[in-house]
Amino acid sequence: MKLQFWSIGKAHESYVKEGVELFTKRITNYYPVEWNILSIPKNAATLSATDLKKKEGELVLQALQKDDYLVLLDERGKQLKSEGLAQMIQSRANESVKNIIFLIGGAFGVSDAVAQRANFTWSLSPLVFPHQLVRLVLAEQIYRACSINRNEKYHHQ
Repeated sequence: MKLQFWSIGKAHESYVKEGVELFTKRITNYYPVEWNILSIPKNAATLSATDLKKKEGELVLQALQKDDYLVLLDERGKQLKSEGLAQMIQSRANESVKNIIFLIGGAFGVSDAVAQRANFTWSLSPLVFPHQLVRLVLAEQIYRACSINRNEKYHHQ
């Protein structure tokens, strides 16, 4: 199984880059992993929020494969404890899912089409965070989940 982290927006900012790289490297001890930063449309500033979400949604839906398991990060999604996240990942591995894609939407969220395509909608918190911080928290939480599944001590250090 491969883990993919997709984010709509700019490259990692320097203040999160080191942490994202650290946890991404650690995750590779469990699963192949990659980041895919999807650029916002060039004319984004001239689009309404609805039109921008639609354009970004088209990019996401075109890039997805039929069998990809899409986890949408959204503050309105289901909150999980670390053990619940670990169980969700392990369950997908047990089902022989080839790719789990964790998607961080654009500044205005995602289109209805992307939300409907999502297999699971996950909330890190009811709070709204800057997308850059979500990348770091996502990478750390996935690493934590992997370490829980291997019964390693990271979770309780």
